[in-house]
Amino acid sequence: MTGARTDGERGSAVAEFTLVAGLLVLVALTVMQLALALHVRNVLTDAAAEGARHAALEGAAEDAGTQRTRDLITATLTVSYAENIRTSTIISEGVELRRVEVSAPLPLVGLVGPAGVLEVRGHAVVEGTT
Repeated sequence: MTGARTDGERGSAVAEFTLVAGLLVLVALTVMQLALALHVRNVLTDAAAEGARHAALEGAAEDAGTQRTRDLITATLTVSYAENIRTSTIISEGVELRRVEVSAPLPLVGLVGPAGVLEVRGHAVVEGTT
């Protein structure tokens, strides 16, 4: 009686392992892609903030912030992430600030994704203003 039952289940462990392993690989790849997207966002945010600080130095031109941001992004990511960088001067509550905005692709599969979806900003107080 017990011999008949085990014969009917022969091979099911292999199929079960294949299905579970495939699902686990999919979950692991999804987590890795989310971590990559978070890493890209953090790199862009840090580069924008550093570019704003660089542009806010006394005597620095606004273009200096754009170039610094571009250099930091291309050193870590691909050139396509540094294509859309804008630097501007704004007044907030009577204080002059330099703003660096970066618009970049959101990585969905590796570093490939729709352009302009991920937008970050960095601000810094302009030195030497009263």
